[in-house]
Amino acid sequence: MKILSKYILKEHAGPFFLSMAIITFVMLLDRILDLLNLIITKRLVPFTIIKLFGLSLPFMLALSIPMAVLVGTIMAFGRLSSDNEITAFKASGINIYRMMKPVFIVAILLSIFMIYFNNQILPNSNFLLKNLLIKISARRPTSELKPGLFTKLKDYNFYYHSKDKESGLFKQIIIYDKKAGNYPRMITAKTGIIELSNGGNSLSATLFDGEIFEILNENPEKHTSISFKKYKIDISDLGIAVSTARYSQRGDREMSSKDMQKKIENLNKTRQSKTNELNKYQKQFEELRTKIYDQPKLQRETKKLEHSIKLREHRIKSLSTEISRYQVEIDKKYSIAFACLVFIIIGTPIGMMTRTNSIGMGFTISSLIFVVYYVSLFAGEELADKMIISPFIGMWISNIIFTIIGLYLVVYSVRERRIIHIEKLKNIFKHKKRK
Repeated sequence: MKILSKYILKEHAGPFFLSMAIITFVMLLDRILDLLNLIITKRLVPFTIIKLFGLSLPFMLALSIPMAVLVGTIMAFGRLSSDNEITAFKASGINIYRMMKPVFIVAILLSIFMIYFNNQILPNSNFLLKNLLIKISARRPTSELKPGLFTKLKDYNFYYHSKDKESGLFKQIIIYDKKAGNYPRMITAKTGIIELSNGGNSLSATLFDGEIFEILNENPEKHTSISFKKYKIDISDLGIAVSTARYSQRGDREMSSKDMQKKIENLNKTRQSKTNELNKYQKQFEELRTKIYDQPKLQRETKKLEHSIKLREHRIKSLSTEISRYQVEIDKKYSIAFACLVFIIIGTPIGMMTRTNSIGMGFTISSLIFVVYYVSLFAGEELADKMIISPFIGMWISNIIFTIIGLYLVVYSVRERRIIHIEKLKNIFKHKKRK
């Protein structure tokens, strides 16, 4: 049995790693298209670009690993079936359940790893990625200084008319310095040199033949004017280099299940407190209603209570929605992890029934199954977020349905029946192509 187990696992290993690489690469290309405009406009250095895609990789792996399990299973059992090895195993007294056993055990181990991955690696990478994108969005390259336009750099507004290509000198420079006081100081120069230093995070402007105009704070009607032959301005920490500082705020996708459970406990305490307040105000309101409240004082008190009741009800509803959102995210981490097991159950009989070892056909069938799975998962998440259904049902219904279908197909395939006839489908397409 050890030889058989090794043989079946070996058949799965190649398609699994190949499909995981292809799926991740396709998702990476899609990510490149999304971030291409940001990379160009912000003029990111290669290290930052590599870091950006490196932090995006865990999110892709969270989806590509379960899908690779499905592709690998369909292709491995499809190849064994097409070469009649499944028939040989059955003739030797080895049934489908024993053939599935080694793959199922590996899938359990992979699901356990995915639970750790989704709770530790993925939240931290999402958190770092979010911070990196925030810092990149705030990045203002000095190379964006354009002729004829004012560009804000910290407390300065820079303007220049043109730039000499041969000498590199900026011409007709105007700079507003807002650090001087209530009134900005205006600096003008005929020519100047603007240079970057400190990895592009500091700017040095050397100005020639200009004047400094400054309005006096104590007497705005008066101003001073100073002429200069050479004047230098140094600006540090422009926000051009992406800093390594971290933001402390984490969203639900940047938290582990343990962190979200603590968050839910705190929210439940707050909701209980608000519920107690609501009950108290409702009791007071009912007591006032039993009295004669045609008096202005009692009417005002009743309106105040109605307003307080509505505020508490709105707050309780908001807290319930937030609790549901965190619970949905917790259940999603586990449901996607256990999708590896589900895809083994449904992929094994489909592979046997299709009897194909074509990578293209394997990807096609797997993609159709995964799209249906992901759409149902997304729909469940939306319904659970809106509290139409419970978070558990919303996140686990896809696994439950696919497991039931997979078990039915396993039993069906034991009887050696074929639902999907690949050769018939190929002949139909060839016939239509000839026409």
